[in-house]
Parts: sequence; structure tokens; C-alpha cells
Amino acid sequence: MKKLDKLAGSIVRCRKCPRLVRWRELVAKKPPRRYLGETYWARPLPGFGDHGARLLIVGLAPAAHGGNRTGRIFTGDRSGDWLYGTLYAFGFSNQPMSGHRGDGLKLKDCYVCAAVRCAPPDNKPTPQEFERCRPYLVQELELLKHVQVVVALGKMAFDSFLRAYQENGGILPKPRPQFGHGSLARLGDGLTLLGSYHPSQQNTFTGKLTREMFHAMFGKAKEILERQ
Repeated sequence: MKKLDKLAGSIVRCRKCPRLVRWRELVAKKPPRRYLGETYWARPLPGFGDHGARLLIVGLAPAAHGGNRTGRIFTGDRSGDWLYGTLYAFGFSNQPMSGHRGDGLKLKDCYVCAAVRCAPPDNKPTPQEFERCRPYLVQELELLKHVQVVVALGKMAFDSFLRAYQENGGILPKPRPQFGHGSLARLGDGLTLLGSYHPSQQNTFTGKLTREMFHAMFGKAKEILERQ
């Protein structure tokens, strides 16, 4: 078994955060009407994508009725529609939609994961939940040996990545990189960290994040990869 597959199995079995376990399972028992009759995944979500990826995308956490329902990160909700539609536009996926685990989606040169692997109430993990989950991201960084560009979706994902990067032996530049949409930080070993607003409905419906803005970030990521 490949090491990333073995790690995925460990993530799926995790029950380290009692609050998150209760919430993810409660959501599955009381779904909204549009999802009545569906069997929810209701477990932690491992990363997804190409094990030889040069592009790594780090999100915050699964959505209660998105990944927590479908069993795949950024799948089955509008944030996923934005993300995978953009990845398709830039050649990182074989199709623009991500509806369920068996829909045939494959990523090319790209891997997607999250700072926290269970859906949290109100989309707000606690500091302790971030801490308990971080070892999974640290292990992914260790195993994804070809990553050259990281896109962090939102400030919490950005900060979580930097902590995991440090725990994996990375040394941060001074001053410490700060999140902002369009931020770019050069880390060690030729690694570039890009910051983007998260494609949540809170950001996309209000116009805080437009498709042009989001596409620009992935255009920059692809440009960096093509130069290296």
C-alpha cells in the first residue's frame, strides 16, 4: 500500500475530536430535505489527487453537506464547483464538476487537502481541533515530495500550512509571510506559497472573490510551475 493511501486510512478512522465526531454524525442523521435518503460519509476526509503533484491546495475543512456528505474534499457544494471548475480551466483536472466520489474526477499534477478533516459547526474549528489534526497535514507535506506551489484558501488554511511546514522542518523567511488575497511568499527549497480568498458562498455571493480573481491565482500558480 502506498504511504499516502495508508495515511488516508488513518485519517478516515480518526475520532480524536469529540465535538467534531458528534457534529459530523448529527448532520448525517438530520440532513436537509434536498438530501433526504442519501447516506452521508460522516467521517474525516483524506486528501485527494495526484500523489506526484507539484501543486498543493489547502482548504479549511469539509462542508457539512458537501464533503461530509459525499466523502471527498470540496465535493458536492458550490465551493467545490468553483475550485474544480478552475482547476479544469487550467489543466489540473479531467472535468469541471465534482458531484460525488464515483463521478470519474481525476486531478493532474494537483493534490487537495484541508487543515481540519471533519466538518466543524459553523465552519469554525477550535484551536485544539486544528492542533489535533495538524499531524495529518505534516505527514502529507512529508510524502508529497514534488510540491513546488501551494495555494492556501483563506487565512486559517494559510496559517495552518505555515505551522505544518515548520513542523516538517521548513524554515520560514523573516518577516513571517502574511495572508492576503494575491499574497506570494518564497519559502525554502524553491517552494512558493500563494494566498487566496476561500471560494465560500460568503465570499463569492458578496463579490469579495470573483472568478477573475480566483482564476488569476491559479494562472499565477501555473506560470510558476511552468518556469520551474
